[in-house]
Amino acid sequence: MSRGRAVTSAVDLDRRARFEALFREVYEPLQTYARRRTDRASADDVVAEALLVLWRRLDQVPPELALPWSYGVARRCLANQRRGKHRRDALSDRLMAERPDVAGLDAVPGLEHDDELEAALADLAADDREILRLWAWEQLQPKEIAVVLDISPNAAAIRVHRSKQRLGEAMQRKSAARGGHTSVGHAKEAP
Repeated sequence: MSRGRAVTSAVDLDRRARFEALFREVYEPLQTYARRRTDRASADDVVAEALLVLWRRLDQVPPELALPWSYGVARRCLANQRRGKHRRDALSDRLMAERPDVAGLDAVPGLEHDDELEAALADLAADDREILRLWAWEQLQPKEIAVVLDISPNAAAIRVHRSKQRLGEAMQRKSAARGGHTSVGHAKEAP
């Protein structure tokens, strides 16, 4: 082993030992602190985030004030978590207000009762189903679908067009299979 590696290993071992000692000192108090302020699962997340910050900033932790410093970190982690939840809730509320008919699959008008459409969709390849769902259910334009699928806008437009064609063909097959009528001009001649 080279001298540089030995020094690095010694530094890493010393850092790890300092963190483990800090962990033993602050873990239980941080758990108690977080659980008094939020639900159990969120408290676990806050403590994990705080410990990650402690590891990253280990050299900045004042040895004589490690617990109060750790409480400050946990307090900021709780605040970040609350702000994130608030942003997610606000976004959800805004989306629900803008498009209340697309709250979920069951809220898409007519979709839950259209067995023929569901059967035709089931006959399509997974990629075609996803393209159609992005286009119809999420109401995305091809350029937006391109971003979701990480393809060019032109490729997305072509895929939307082809997927719609395949769905139409699948719907016709389903309709013909159950004895429905076909579109005018597409009837087959009798042999």
